[in-house]
Amino acid sequence: MIQLRDLTKSYRAGFGQTFVLRQVNLDVQEGEFVTIMGPSGAGKSTILAILGMLDGEFSGEYHFLHEPVHRLKPKLRVELNKSYIGFVFQAYHLIDDLTVYENIEVPLTYRNVPRKEREAIVADTLDRFRIVGKKDLFPSQLSGGQQQLVGVARAVIAKPRLLLADEPTGNLHSAQGEEIMELFAKLNREGTTIIQVTHSEKNAAYGSRVITLKDGWVESDTQLHETVTRTE
Repeated sequence: MIQLRDLTKSYRAGFGQTFVLRQVNLDVQEGEFVTIMGPSGAGKSTILAILGMLDGEFSGEYHFLHEPVHRLKPKLRVELNKSYIGFVFQAYHLIDDLTVYENIEVPLTYRNVPRKEREAIVADTLDRFRIVGKKDLFPSQLSGGQQQLVGVARAVIAKPRLLLADEPTGNLHSAQGEEIMELFAKLNREGTTIIQVTHSEKNAAYGSRVITLKDGWVESDTQLHETVTRTE
């Protein structure tokens, strides 16, 4: 599903160059559940943004579902993102002037799901996440944990082939966090490829593989257990 070759990300700093990612080579098969770990500043969130096609300023090669992302124009990258990728952001990234219901519905509108079908899917999702009573509220009226739940619901509602999660349980209490990780594990068993960034060893244990970054380099790539992968 994903091939990275010599992926490098840097920016100018005074008279020098600061590297965020350095010559990253990585393959992710469809159906894997991969965790990216490492200290602050290691490049974890940056690689997630590149994988999610939110950051196109990098050198090297990135192939996604056989598409050369590094060569695609921004419009085509956006289309790939909308069609195949769900993203759980650490900072929520909910749309302030949309209600909970409308925020969750957004990915379905991107995929041109008919209105009646959207209504049924959103209703089921609100119930699944136990936020039916919040559906008419705006993000500013929610607690941090509630916003995170809405963000997760929005990311998974359209059943993306790739789910990217940046500290997905960081703002949730332990019971909510476990529910989200169990949901991720279920989605993965059903075929969704998941790549999460986390500091939590407990969350990492839900996956099948741990990649450790340090100073922008891949320091280690460890298989925790076998995973059943699918080919396209």
